[in-house]
Amino acid sequence: MPESAENGTRRGGSVEGPMAERPAGVVATALSSRPSMPIYTKTGDGGDTGLFDNRRVRKHDPRIECYGTVDELNSFLGLLRAEALPPDLDLALREVQETLFEIGADLATPGGRNSAPRVERGIVQLEGWIDAAQAKLPALSTFVLPAGHRESALLHVCRTVCRRAERGFWLLHDREAVLDRIGVYLNRLSDLLFVWARAANHRHGKGDVAWRPAGG
Repeated sequence: MPESAENGTRRGGSVEGPMAERPAGVVATALSSRPSMPIYTKTGDGGDTGLFDNRRVRKHDPRIECYGTVDELNSFLGLLRAEALPPDLDLALREVQETLFEIGADLATPGGRNSAPRVERGIVQLEGWIDAAQAKLPALSTFVLPAGHRESALLHVCRTVCRRAERGFWLLHDREAVLDRIGVYLNRLSDLLFVWARAANHRHGKGDVAWRPAGG
């Protein structure tokens, strides 16, 4: 989802301006019923942006930072999917991307809770994927480096961006009412990405890249 929702300002009961900075989940809904629109309006040139309740906030507001980081995570997952992945992994990543779309739309909408059913199902799904992947891996006895095969390294990048999104979510949660299960989903997702990174290294014959402490 893009950086802000500033282009959703309402005038005379209708939404005007492009969707260039709206959360992607909302963009898809809005574009389905609107003609093509220009890309820029210049309404955010002063450093503020609009939320979907028409409130304007600074672009570094915790809410903007939060759904912007979720959008960044989704983009890195898309980059990962450009790799030659196993079909089942690619399909699972697509499902995660779809869920993140809905999460981003809620985060850009004060009081938004439309993602709740999908998030709840997603948490169970993520835990199932973690358990299935873990069952095929050797026990972890040391810290591992985010390295090895390219697929594994990209999964680690996604993991660290996901952790940042989670930190931003809880910062927002402490200030405003947001769906707390989104934080749980992001936590489970980062765990899954770690396990999948290990699995990718093992699948490609690299194994875990163990951290070697000084003098070790």
